[in-house]
Amino acid sequence: MKSSFIKGLSSGIPIALGYFSVSFGFGIMAVKSGISAISAVIISLTNLTSAGQAAGVGIIASGGTLIEMAITQFVINLRYSLMGLSLSQKLSDSFTTPHRIIASFGITDEIFAVASAQPERLVPSFMYGLILISSFGWVSGTALGAFAGLALPASLTSAMGIMLYGMFIAIIIPAARASKKDLVVICLAAIFSIAFKFLLPSVSFGFAIIISAIAAAVIGALLYPVEISETEGEEQ
Repeated sequence: MKSSFIKGLSSGIPIALGYFSVSFGFGIMAVKSGISAISAVIISLTNLTSAGQAAGVGIIASGGTLIEMAITQFVINLRYSLMGLSLSQKLSDSFTTPHRIIASFGITDEIFAVASAQPERLVPSFMYGLILISSFGWVSGTALGAFAGLALPASLTSAMGIMLYGMFIAIIIPAARASKKDLVVICLAAIFSIAFKFLLPSVSFGFAIIISAIAAAVIGALLYPVEISETEGEEQ
């Protein structure tokens, strides 16, 4: 068990380093939006989702409602449920229900990728080590970024705050280059978002995100439907 935990820690070091730099930008963005440094740290401690946190801070800053927040987080983070279902196929028998519930908190894109790449079945101690070191990088980066945002000049924090947006670009560019379908959906979401910003400014930030994401996904599904072969249909 100890060796699995250490392996999880070592496997998560690259994730923690990446999270540290990105969450530093989130911390700066949070305090610039009027959220206290302590609150920013608590947000990162209880929510391990970069896109969800960024959207949530935007909703808070714009005075959005709890309904907007709930729907936005549901839409943005729904993919984690699919990742959890996929990882459930790799879990060992030692992964009891309490272990599954605890580990599910730490499923992110990067943690999912590392866990899925493991040749052997996953045990709780490995997942705990992987999640612990990754979460530490995310929370510590947020803390330093938040307090730096309070201490550093506004001109410097404004420049450093772009780090979070750089992460989003780094996420979508590989997908856009690899698939024309993904590129179309990404462009549609961007167009809808820009339209809400300049043509429909009365629509709140949270609902603009929700509508843009769902509309782009629906149009993408209509333009590029997934064909299921007869063999796959019979297996289902």
